[in-house]
Amino acid sequence: MNDSIVVTTELTKRYGEHSAVDAVSMRVAAGEIYGFLGPNGAGKTTTLRMLAGLIRPSAGTATVHGLAPGDPDGLRRIGVLIEGPGFYPYLSGRDNLRVLARYRGYGGTEVEAALARVGLTDRADDRFRTYSLGMKQRLGVGAALLGDPDLLILDEPTNGLDPAGLADMRTLIVDLAADGHTILLSSHQLAEVQEICHRVGVISGGRLLAESTVAELRGTATLFVRAEPVDLALAAIRATTDTPARASADGIRVEMSAAMAPVLARAVVSSGADLLELRVDEKSLEEVFFEMTAVEAAK
Repeated sequence: MNDSIVVTTELTKRYGEHSAVDAVSMRVAAGEIYGFLGPNGAGKTTTLRMLAGLIRPSAGTATVHGLAPGDPDGLRRIGVLIEGPGFYPYLSGRDNLRVLARYRGYGGTEVEAALARVGLTDRADDRFRTYSLGMKQRLGVGAALLGDPDLLILDEPTNGLDPAGLADMRTLIVDLAADGHTILLSSHQLAEVQEICHRVGVISGGRLLAESTVAELRGTATLFVRAEPVDLALAAIRATTDTPARASADGIRVEMSAAMAPVLARAVVSSGADLLELRVDEKSLEEVFFEMTAVEAAK
């Protein structure tokens, strides 16, 4: 990808004998929402901290906007929320952002724009300690948005949120991407990632196991058939297609696209079997994730 904003090559971080991040090579393209997935302790946060210039790698390289992490010119173009927002509890949301803006050389206009963008203008004068968890997370995103950066690095922005907070954060992330921001986010909310991310990287034990679009990771949809008698239906299906068809205790799974469902239904009914169920069956991102990480853990 020539338009990659984030590029790492064999990026590694060791603490003594332990490799927290082990030779990770990943790319985040301009304008996309990239989901960084992995179990606790997989190396997600360590990787994001290296990209933000907060810690130095032990080996390998990384660039953000073509510059080394931590380069002042690069830092002006990124916003970061890592390991939860840290704010003064006794200050208001607006005053917390004013403190951060002052450090970064921004004024009140940038503060008000960030508050409006995350939907906190009406509660901006309330003390941070009175905010709900969802509001605290949104203020954290607001802090990352100061100066309107090209790239947002968000570490578990939906962590601990209730369903309403999840929906709000998902909408916010999608809207930010639509406005032209590139977003790199780590998350345990696999259903959310499946809905909003363009591509994902799966990390486990510090190693990047896969990097692909969500659709490619989930694989081709199959057709699931329940019919009786099973033998008659299976024979009819196999006479209709050369693609694999496997019978199990639950039913018959056929590696065919949804477009072939009417053909399959007619074949089963014409054979004299009773068609009880026919559905398109897709693996969820969660199923793929657990399969991949379970295999890695077993090594």
